[in-house]
Amino acid sequence: MSTKEVALRSTIGGVSVEGKLHTLSVWFILALRLMIGLAFFQSGLDKVLSGEFSAAGYLQNAPAANGSPAAGLFAAMGENAMFVDFVNVAVPWGEVLIGLGVIVGLLTRLAAFWGAFMMLLFYLGNWDISHGYINGDFAYMLVFLSVAAFGAGRILGLDSIVEGYEVGGQPLVERYPWTRYLLG
Repeated sequence: MSTKEVALRSTIGGVSVEGKLHTLSVWFILALRLMIGLAFFQSGLDKVLSGEFSAAGYLQNAPAANGSPAAGLFAAMGENAMFVDFVNVAVPWGEVLIGLGVIVGLLTRLAAFWGAFMMLLFYLGNWDISHGYINGDFAYMLVFLSVAAFGAGRILGLDSIVEGYEVGGQPLVERYPWTRYLLG
């Protein structure tokens, strides 16, 4: 087994960071992808199969009860019947589709973006800072962002196949560079 290290470097806002990844890191990235995908898929499937998911009471009550700084936003969402109907479908099916996409590694960055967005909303809605600002919702959000950043869909995932699909004699991602924001 190779123990070669891969160097990383990134600069944002004039601040540079660098580090080295061990080749075993790819297995941990794959494990993160599968773990978060399975967690989301299972959570969504439970909601879909039970048919009992309803967001109205949660939106109108939970964020205010736990002191969320976004309580007013959640209450306004909960007072709009059309929005609540949308959320009642979007949350369970979103979790199922995000989970499936991440598990099979297809449209992984797109799925991870929406997963991170949902976790941000859950973080704000489930606000509980009695043990600090970092909780499971925040950690899951970071896992989704890591899955996207590392292009985890290329590791034993369908994104690696889709990216290489030839369109007009070129790999898809070379012909349409914007697809890199969805795949990987």
